[in-house]
Amino acid sequence: MITDVIDQLAGIQPGSPLDRLRGRRPAAREHAQRSYDALFSPDTEEEVTLVERDAVAAFVAGLHHDAAIAGFYADRLAELSPGLLEVVESEVEAGATTGPYGVYPGEGPLSAESDEGLRYRARRPGELGARLAAAFEHAHLLVFRPREAAPESLAALARAGWSTTGIVTLSQLVAFLTFQIRVVAGLRHLQKGPTS
Repeated sequence: MITDVIDQLAGIQPGSPLDRLRGRRPAAREHAQRSYDALFSPDTEEEVTLVERDAVAAFVAGLHHDAAIAGFYADRLAELSPGLLEVVESEVEAGATTGPYGVYPGEGPLSAESDEGLRYRARRPGELGARLAAAFEHAHLLVFRPREAAPESLAALARAGWSTTGIVTLSQLVAFLTFQIRVVAGLRHLQKGPTS
């Protein structure tokens, strides 16, 4: 049983300096783990299944180019749906880019920051199914084009069969993963120590 997934992903050993550092903020540590537990060990799969959660997690982690975290979620997905993992990896490849992207409307001062970038569409929607294809497109939007999140993207999820509660859960999942990946990256950097 994983007692603290961030510790595991960052390679933090009990009693280490980073363990003590994280111990200074016990509430933050506890809430991060509770968020993980709520998202990945839910009381019900009525709105979002475990397979959908792990597929989205493997996709989002893959988009962030973190091999260890992507591997963690890929392993979870492989336990539940081994055949789906290859499709997810193909979608990560199709969605791989940098960012952020987005286009500011009009001629305002922010329009100079507009950058069209990649507009991801699921490569293998038939194998993903309508729900996951729409979920991946929404997740990609949130990761790389957050300034363009709009009612139209939510409507696409609803058309694919996502309920309002499911859409909220999906968006929370993407937000949590982005947070988790950044925290782990920061902790790994601290673990390496100062560079010369």
